[in-house]
Amino acid sequence: MTVCRVAQSDWEVQRAVRLAMLLDVPAAYGSTFERELAMSEKDWRERLAIGAAWLAMDGSLPVGAAKLMPARGDGSGGEVDTHNLVGMWVAAHARGRGVADALVDAVVAEARALGLRRVTLDVEAGNARAIGFYERYGFVRTGRTSTVPHQGTPEFEMELVLAR
Repeated sequence: MTVCRVAQSDWEVQRAVRLAMLLDVPAAYGSTFERELAMSEKDWRERLAIGAAWLAMDGSLPVGAAKLMPARGDGSGGEVDTHNLVGMWVAAHARGRGVADALVDAVVAEARALGLRRVTLDVEAGNARAIGFYERYGFVRTGRTSTVPHQGTPEFEMELVLAR
């Protein structure tokens, strides 16, 4: 298995993986299959221009994805040292094989290279497997909670502090 950075020219592969994610675990993401199916090539390329994205590949088959994006905050500027881990997914047949570790390793390496203080993520409160993975990796709950936009299911924020 290898982890590779996704370029804008890889938009079709990224689109296929994202659609698979939304079909596999729809409650885990802040969008819907139908919404993203309707997105244009321009939309996908613009999405890939923000932050950094990775795919885990088993040969030529994508088996996982993750993205690091600048945090969206209240505009006060306190988020400049924080980015969000979003769009984390591992295909069901590849779970338990180190794919998630390799993807988060790539995200954290990029965050460190950018000089960030922390990486945050939102995880659906009922996703025990994901919560256990993030806790094992060193993420801790921040106390902030919300709901998955289109699902209404509860989620909470976790963070990995990289530097003080």
